[in-house]
Amino acid sequence: MTNQQHHFQSSFTTLISVFFFWGFVAASNGVFIPFCKRYFQLDQFQSQLIDAAFYSAYFYGSLLLYLGSYFTQIDILNKIGYKNGIIAGLIISVIGALGLAVTSSLQHATFGMVLLSFFVIALGFSLQQTAAQPFAIALGKPETGAHRLNMAGGINSLGTLLGPLVVSFILFGDLKAGVHTATISSIKVLYIFLAGLFTLVSVIFTISKMPRVTSDEKIEKSPKALAILLLIGAVFPAILFTEQIHNATGITKTSLVFGVLVYTLLLLFIALIMARKNPKGWGAMQYPQLVLGMIAIFIYVGVEVTIQSNMGALLKKPEFGAFQESHISHYISLYWGSLMIGRWTGAVSVFNFSKRIKQWLTVIVPLAAFGLILLVNIIKGNSVEEFLIYPLCIGFLIIAFLYSKERPAIMLLTVSILATAAMTIGILTNGKFATFAFISGGLFCSVMWPCIFALAVAGLGKYTSQGSAFLIMMILGGALIPPVQGAICDFDLTNPQGIAGMSYTHFSYIVAVICFTYLIWHTWQTSRVLKKQGFDFNKSSTISH
Repeated sequence: MTNQQHHFQSSFTTLISVFFFWGFVAASNGVFIPFCKRYFQLDQFQSQLIDAAFYSAYFYGSLLLYLGSYFTQIDILNKIGYKNGIIAGLIISVIGALGLAVTSSLQHATFGMVLLSFFVIALGFSLQQTAAQPFAIALGKPETGAHRLNMAGGINSLGTLLGPLVVSFILFGDLKAGVHTATISSIKVLYIFLAGLFTLVSVIFTISKMPRVTSDEKIEKSPKALAILLLIGAVFPAILFTEQIHNATGITKTSLVFGVLVYTLLLLFIALIMARKNPKGWGAMQYPQLVLGMIAIFIYVGVEVTIQSNMGALLKKPEFGAFQESHISHYISLYWGSLMIGRWTGAVSVFNFSKRIKQWLTVIVPLAAFGLILLVNIIKGNSVEEFLIYPLCIGFLIIAFLYSKERPAIMLLTVSILATAAMTIGILTNGKFATFAFISGGLFCSVMWPCIFALAVAGLGKYTSQGSAFLIMMILGGALIPPVQGAICDFDLTNPQGIAGMSYTHFSYIVAVICFTYLIWHTWQTSRVLKKQGFDFNKSSTISH
């Protein structure tokens, strides 16, 4: 190994630590949400504002960077360097984590303080993520860049597996020892610890001799695309102030959240239509596959987040076990672990193995990943006997991988169909069977991001970088779709008889059915668009995350 290779390897080892934090904190929301719901006496919609604050920060952070580059005609992140961008992002996350630790010390802490802290933490993550992904690609040979991103994605997935278990332990202690009650001060140690880790990593980045990575891409002005993004950004904050808006105007939270969702999607579809008529001024959004991809990322991230964010409310229902928030971490961990299973399996495709070895690894890797999920839950002290039937669900994902043969369009269509079927089964059944059907949504979501992304940026040419930035902004779906499902759950408060013999919380998973059904249509429509441009994504192509 040359000195430069050793230097790059050392730099990459430091870099992937931030990937772990993103997954650890984001996945922990599934445990933190039901805790906040009980502690602050929130309804389900209000509890989902944690996701609204967290994931909207990705949109606004990316939008601010884009605005800065747009008006100065300078790529700001490129100007300061990816390394300094990550350091700045870590410092912002330190401020947010300390803010949450301070909030937990206050006698009269408010939910608004918690939301603000989560927003700041995620704002730092947004900057880190924007800088870290191209940085990871640059730390070595270009042809092995996908391998490094895949490894970083695997570390991110490990964070999503461990996050719910660690946060549950900190909040509720060792359940075998009988510690079940948590207060907001329980999170003080966690976020002081996280703030310390963020600080330590930022110091390591500061003193590490990392290569300066730059880009020579020209900033492309796209005033019409910018107008659409600003219109979306101007209205979304209404979600965070529903109570104040209701008091001032009488508009119900249900009407407001559905209105903002329809407004956002309508703007994107209007952009799709208008850009087709006159592409001038739209930049990357002149390409229909990119706008379709933006909508699909919005839907995909939203459904991925909402399945687990509302699961705490579902598991409290008698027909789903009447679990308290202190006893749901293993289900949340299994959900996020399911994404790890799919992403680790997808990683097989980027290595230069023979066809036969890849087929064997496609079977072995997901089962090995499932074994890791069982192991960390056993170490945590959770019972895993009921998980032993879950490999049946994993089997469907393995079949999807073998059938798709690394073709992103076929893979996306297959997992979207399987996910729609799983969510439908979950709605039509009860108990453990339905619970595992909903959790299996994580398996099918696991490979959607790279498939959607690959289809969306195909043929963008000089607009590829801008298109990628627009796609990342659509993580906003994780901020908007969970409150929509939460609003449906809250009909249980006024209509306890439910609908069609089930609670509204159970029925709320119709949102997931609609989202996955849309993704089926998206795959078909985008494939048609790309074929007209001469791209056939039914042919073999690497699927990885």
